[in-house]
Amino acid sequence: MSAATAAAAHRVAVTGLGVVSPHGEDPQDLLAALLRGESALRPVFPELARPAAAATVAFDASRWFTKLQLAGVDRVSQFAVAAADLAVQDAGGLGDAAPERVGVFGGCGMGGATALEAAYRAGMATGAGRVPPLTVPAFMPNAPASHVAMRQKAQGPVLTYSVACASSAVAIAEAAKAVRRGEVDVAIAGGSEALIVPGVVMAWQAMQTLAAFPAGDSRAAAAAVKPFAADRSGFALGEGAAFLVLESEARAKARGARAHALLTGWGHSCDATHLTKPEAAGQARALRMALQAAGLAPSDVGYCNAHGTATRIGDPIEREALAQVWGDGLGRLKVSSTKALHGHLLGAAGALEAVITVLALANRQLPPNAHCAEPDPACALDLVQPGAVEAPELEAAVSSSFAFGGSNAVLLFQRA
Repeated sequence: MSAATAAAAHRVAVTGLGVVSPHGEDPQDLLAALLRGESALRPVFPELARPAAAATVAFDASRWFTKLQLAGVDRVSQFAVAAADLAVQDAGGLGDAAPERVGVFGGCGMGGATALEAAYRAGMATGAGRVPPLTVPAFMPNAPASHVAMRQKAQGPVLTYSVACASSAVAIAEAAKAVRRGEVDVAIAGGSEALIVPGVVMAWQAMQTLAAFPAGDSRAAAAAVKPFAADRSGFALGEGAAFLVLESEARAKARGARAHALLTGWGHSCDATHLTKPEAAGQARALRMALQAAGLAPSDVGYCNAHGTATRIGDPIEREALAQVWGDGLGRLKVSSTKALHGHLLGAAGALEAVITVLALANRQLPPNAHCAEPDPACALDLVQPGAVEAPELEAAVSSSFAFGGSNAVLLFQRA
């Protein structure tokens, strides 16, 4: 075996991309909408005491399920099945991979919120505590990955990672490790989340983390999330799913598959200090680990799809973490948070933003950091401006996901 062949056997290629997003199901259309700065955020649940915005998905379940199949299948699993199927189609299928050599690695933060809320409402409404009998298998967090496995006939490891906002980024990294170690030939990795229901929105409102805007003002709702801006006030929830097909570069070449990018580095760390307040040192450790795994210096990376939740506490800490790693070179790192446009998908955020990062890298076009008219001096970064999207020399990019619980996950992609 030549040195080049041996190297290709250990490099992980991204050969399939699939999304069910607030901006649609076509990855290139998703990127185009982001490049135009189109926001999917809209007001939701006007009956709530405080106004809330969210990014929802226009989804036709009948394209993927019969009426009989939908029994006990929550929206979160419907999204996952569709996105994973689209990713496999984009990869040109799974080749000759034996079923036991195909793994599913899914991230999900909150499970079937729709099923759970419906069960509570039904139980209280009847007064007899009667809830749908399939409520438990509908809302369990591992249901999305299990449904993907059944649909794709994957008989290898089928694992679910529930690590809050880092869930699907962790899932993708763990899938890449399994591919690199030869534990699976193909990994279907990503995440799904569907939590736009009144109870969940009210719970996030109680934490005072959601973006504020005047009630009934749709235009203000669309621009309510302002990452790194001086007047930021929080994030808005989003829903959807995103999956990637991962396999060794050598296998992809052997079957004539296109590689969108290479996943060459990943880093995990835990702050181990506070359940909800992030720490720059922990985030910096994950960033350094991803760079080290890829064998790159900070100067080799030209773009960061930031976690960027537009919270008062989170954004300056993320900036500090980047400064700790990039040092004097921070001003040459382009940064944007796409949550301003598609919302925060929690357990699926890392996967959707990984897809966006891969697309940005492959097209050498960077999505803007929207709605940031006046950056916060405490968040001094080279933020991607609307219209300034071309990056002709971009060779590597990172996607960061920093979660409640102090868990940090970073994915590093390079051009194929």
